[in-house]
Amino acid sequence: MDLAHLREHPTQLPIFLTHQRIRETPVGGGDSCAAARLTLDDGASLFAKTWPAGTAPEGFFAAEAAGLRWLGESRAVAVPEVLVATRDLLALEWIEAGTPSEEAALRLGRELALLHRSGAPAFGADWTGFIGVLPQDNTLDAGPWPQWFAQRRLLPYLRRSVDNGALGPADAALVERVVDRLGEYGGDEPPARIHGDLWPGNLLWAADGRVRLIDPAAQGGHRETDLADLALFGGAPYLDRILAGYQQQWPLADGWQARLPVHQLRLLLVHTAAFGAVYRDAVVRTAQAALSG
Repeated sequence: MDLAHLREHPTQLPIFLTHQRIRETPVGGGDSCAAARLTLDDGASLFAKTWPAGTAPEGFFAAEAAGLRWLGESRAVAVPEVLVATRDLLALEWIEAGTPSEEAALRLGRELALLHRSGAPAFGADWTGFIGVLPQDNTLDAGPWPQWFAQRRLLPYLRRSVDNGALGPADAALVERVVDRLGEYGGDEPPARIHGDLWPGNLLWAADGRVRLIDPAAQGGHRETDLADLALFGGAPYLDRILAGYQQQWPLADGWQARLPVHQLRLLLVHTAAFGAVYRDAVVRTAQAALSG
């Protein structure tokens, strides 16, 4: 099987893998599933993620494939080409990793602004959603943003975090105070086309000098959410240049820096919902920062 044959017959890839007709080299990057570099007969490589047969959440890889394609349709950002998407397997073009640079960061900022400005028909998306392995309610919603963000992006993960013991009653009350004030946080922009899970680990700094966006939870949302996520977990390399490029292309509304904790709270609640109390202090600090901003 070569790349041209695969593009014409994508459903044959699982068969070739089952019969060990393609060389597999395990690699990192699969998170909750196995990841491998596949080498085809023509020397082309693919990045493949797999779940054991029948164990993937329904629609898991379909959601990632739909998100990558939707982001790519903007022609604003670079994403890996989706080659195969089945219930248990996702195969993407292989991207050679490179080194972060100021030039690539500045370009990424401009591209993110163009991506966001390409817009979305509503908040949410028209496919089943996931963020990591957790479900994400993508029901299309005309807004307004504060109501949608509260009901679809904060409260579901707050409830999961309380149910699993990661957050206590006082922590939940603190987050609910942020929810009650969402109308004060500048949500009057139309839905932007966003990556939706743009923490620094989902930037692939490629050898060709351009950044690829990977592992999206793509949706119509608020553009500040992507920028807030980039500052989490140590921050993206050259974050100041990313933001500078963004501001050159599409300046942010006044007060955006003070609103970042509001947007960061969503992804941190996802982490307490998925991984437990290890992220509890980050949720509390971020909620307090949102209330004081």
